[in-house]
Amino acid sequence: MADCEAYIAGIFEHPTRLAIDKSVPQLHAEVAAGALADAGLSKSDIDGYFCAGDAPGIGPLSMVEYLGLKVRHTDSTDIGGSTPIAQVALAAQAIAAGKCNVALITTAGRPRAAAEAPGTLTEVPDYPENGFELPYRPLLAAGYAMCAMRHMHEFGTTSEQLAWIKVAASQHAQHNSHALLPKPVTVADVLASPMVADPLHRLDCCIMTDGGGAIIVTRREIALNLGRPRVKLRGAGMSIKYQLGSHFDLTTTAGIESGRMAYLEAGLRPADIKYLSTYDSFTITVLLALEDLGFCAKGQGGAFVADGKLISGIGRLPVNTDGGGLCNNHPAHRGGMTKVIETTRQLRGEANPAVQVKNCDLAMSHGTGGMLDRRHGCATIILERE
Repeated sequence: MADCEAYIAGIFEHPTRLAIDKSVPQLHAEVAAGALADAGLSKSDIDGYFCAGDAPGIGPLSMVEYLGLKVRHTDSTDIGGSTPIAQVALAAQAIAAGKCNVALITTAGRPRAAAEAPGTLTEVPDYPENGFELPYRPLLAAGYAMCAMRHMHEFGTTSEQLAWIKVAASQHAQHNSHALLPKPVTVADVLASPMVADPLHRLDCCIMTDGGGAIIVTRREIALNLGRPRVKLRGAGMSIKYQLGSHFDLTTTAGIESGRMAYLEAGLRPADIKYLSTYDSFTITVLLALEDLGFCAKGQGGAFVADGKLISGIGRLPVNTDGGGLCNNHPAHRGGMTKVIETTRQLRGEANPAVQVKNCDLAMSHGTGGMLDRRHGCATIILERE
């Protein structure tokens, strides 16, 4: 960002995937401590705090007290699972404005331990739109399946092509000791798994995990003194897409706009990006993101992902080398945090050697939060190894 040199100084992904013996505030505290240790900073250095709807209590009011922070700036922006990605940019803006110097972003939850049903996430009675939608039971998987089916109808995309996205994730996850599903799968395995919502099979759907993660964003002067590999924010974008009467294209996302803004701010183009961590709540989420972010033309996503093209060391664009939400971790139903963490690992050269992208100096994190078939928010950031 031209007017603010902001850096990711610390990251931490909670190793648990089932937090039976931990509370949600405790998970937030543990990921915060992990990110501070990674950065080589102390709690007293934090003067900005960012959280979203997964934070218990009254957002920052509760969490700042629980964590024992003394901050000058807080933010509780929420655009669903893409929020932590957006908050990296919001933290940079706050730093540029002199509101804070060291910003902490946390995400955490325990839906798996609480046996929550992800299919009912959209059925909150006080959502203003639900008086019109709840009678039709717009379950989450069914909405994403509708997007997948429409893409198949318009562009000839196949279930086999979507399955390759899961295959790539599983090939990466086998090298992640914390991944919930570390076993590699084949296209045949994906197609043989039970149908959840036609055309999406069980293995087309992300996992549900507990845990969380944290990111620390600092100004340049502080990053220079930490002795850690420096990861700089080059560009960012955020956008929201929603229904305008009946005018809603199921084959495009708000990522078209968030990606455009990120490229423009960074002065880069898709061909410059060496690695991508992108939201993978379902396989179709990845395919649409790849098209909307300009890595391939609209309608060509199926061919772009097939035959291992997303696998590190094999494909043209390595994607989600930690295993992503499809195999590794999707904490608190919010996968954006892990996208920034793995992107930072890649740029630092700290990813697992089996999946580390060679000469990875420019990478992207992208998130899609909300409901793809109705209203959702996208956030995109481009990071650079300095």
